[in-house]
Amino acid sequence: MVKIDLITGFLGSGKTTFIREYAKYLMSKGEKICIIENDYGAVNIDMVLLQDLLGDNCNLEMIVGGDGKEAHRRRFRTKLISMGMSGYDRVIIEPSGIYDADEFFDVLYDEPLDRWYEIGSVISIVDAESVLLLEGTSKYLFMSEIAWAGKLLISKVDETTDVDQIHAFINATMEEYGCSARFQLKDIYSKSFDSLSPDEFDSIENAGYRRSSYAKMQIDDSQYQPLFYFDVEMDETLLKETAKKLLADERAGKVIRIKGFVKTSDSTQVEINATQKDIKIEPVTSSRNAIIIIGEHLDKVYINDIWRDYCSVVSL
Repeated sequence: MVKIDLITGFLGSGKTTFIREYAKYLMSKGEKICIIENDYGAVNIDMVLLQDLLGDNCNLEMIVGGDGKEAHRRRFRTKLISMGMSGYDRVIIEPSGIYDADEFFDVLYDEPLDRWYEIGSVISIVDAESVLLLEGTSKYLFMSEIAWAGKLLISKVDETTDVDQIHAFINATMEEYGCSARFQLKDIYSKSFDSLSPDEFDSIENAGYRRSSYAKMQIDDSQYQPLFYFDVEMDETLLKETAKKLLADERAGKVIRIKGFVKTSDSTQVEINATQKDIKIEPVTSSRNAIIIIGEHLDKVYINDIWRDYCSVVSL
């Protein structure tokens, strides 16, 4: 049977960064893998970021969402059925940052998928920079996305990261929402993903998953709808200034992350990855220039006006 892993984590936690290193580890052992990216738009930014992994032992697939959970579940099931005879050793699922993990288990327990796929590990990424600031619906979603995890990996770790405080926050959050899961320090890795040893990756690969229970909350999907901007052309300095202002602009809503690819001149293209704490802009080569803005209660009309002069298509 094909092992299938789920990599969860709230918006902007660093799932793709981890998957890059995890995929390299699996391929170094000779495994043939496929990474399935879930996203809302026609251009999947995270899929583009993983393009260099493509080869005989790694394939990338995409599932587009945004039109309801049932439609997304059907596409997920259909994708797995179509891949059933492709000879993969392992499939890695990267869902969106707003994801109900029940879908993963429900689909894989259906026939014929339960005869072809075996659930491997659920691995959750915890953002050291923002986790302690979560509240309300975002805090509940964070809880629901780590509740199944066999291992937790803390991302964006530096010398100021207080792992004990994050550990206490995680278990307090589990208790707050009546979740049966509790994590011990041995269940948590807190180091940069590219410095994980083969033994640590082996432990992560074999982490398994938890059977947790908690009271489900009804979530308004429109609360976290992302915005997309295509064929973006902008001077690098202006790009950084615009991102910085937008992240702090209350009129825009609560902007959590800005990421994507921007053409800065006839011969230059950059990747931007911006959060409240840091804005990173680096040279890149991508097949298309596109920006995605992720956040809560975003004011689409207001944000569209900001980007309108620098792209060919504003978010619809």
